[in-house]
Amino acid sequence: MMLSPSDTSFTKILPFSGDESLRRRFMVIDNAIEANVRFGLLLEVLDKVAEEAALTYVNRFHPEARVVTAAIDNIVVRNVTDLSRDMHFKARINHVGRSSLEVGIRVEQPGNPLKHIASCYFTMVARSGVGEEATSVALPGLEYSEEIELQRSAKALERREEYKRQQALLREPPNREEFEMLTGLHAAQDEPGFSGLLTGRLTADSWERMYPEQENVPEKIFGGYLIRRAYELSSICSEQVAPDRPIPTAVNRINFFHPVRMGDKLHYTARVVYTSGSFICVEANIERISCDRTTKALSNSCLFTFVNVDEELNHQPVPHVYPTNYGEDARYLAAHRSCQALIGHGRLI
Repeated sequence: MMLSPSDTSFTKILPFSGDESLRRRFMVIDNAIEANVRFGLLLEVLDKVAEEAALTYVNRFHPEARVVTAAIDNIVVRNVTDLSRDMHFKARINHVGRSSLEVGIRVEQPGNPLKHIASCYFTMVARSGVGEEATSVALPGLEYSEEIELQRSAKALERREEYKRQQALLREPPNREEFEMLTGLHAAQDEPGFSGLLTGRLTADSWERMYPEQENVPEKIFGGYLIRRAYELSSICSEQVAPDRPIPTAVNRINFFHPVRMGDKLHYTARVVYTSGSFICVEANIERISCDRTTKALSNSCLFTFVNVDEELNHQPVPHVYPTNYGEDARYLAAHRSCQALIGHGRLI
């Protein structure tokens, strides 16, 4: 029997209003300030909600199967979180491919007025088996009975095509305006008394080993934990540029390339790659090194956008940053294009 998207609805509630210990766990600092929420922990919750919504659907047809996160599409933060109000994560499957699913999650805080925090889209893949023997499993599609369901499915396919277009654009050389922008950044470095911030020096990194207690699906580590750690390092890295206070305004895209296994060593690297006005883009990568040290691979690639704000959350300018070589130019240009696309989504924090 085919299911409709409404049959796949799943809701998780974080009861901040009545749970003091939960509020404290999600605080950045122990002070009454605006936007005082650990965004990395919210990313971890979001990934778990997407997994549970997708797994409930998949297990209807393949009881022994599991799901893994393949990608997280743009997350645009619309409003800051109020830790005195409960937070609802409302998930629903928008589209089912051969073995993949798009899970849409709306994050909101009920009340007067209702606060729409963000909308997120996760691509999950259904798998069966363990280790090298794991294979993708075929899934039945959804039955769309309402116009809004058809629209959401069409938008899911549109997001997939848009990502392909963005990847193709990244391989394109700079146009005239972009070339002049990069040329101006390099010319400025040759001026007497130049004291600008060089992107090659705006970095942070850390190492970590994965232990059995962190296992999620068989032999693999929970992806939500990894992106939380990548975000937290990126947040620290952004403070090298922000003269006031950087808060998250968007997750441009997170890709999951290789699974992380127990015993792996992880090398997290974060670098400021682009600034514009009050915005700061930080690229974070996670490289895994296998327990026997024979395999090294890029596990995750992330791009986070922060905005520098004052105590009233008014945007404040940040300094320009300057790339110095071809690799830094490429990252600067990619972040510039991604940031411009995000601004086109409309209102950001």
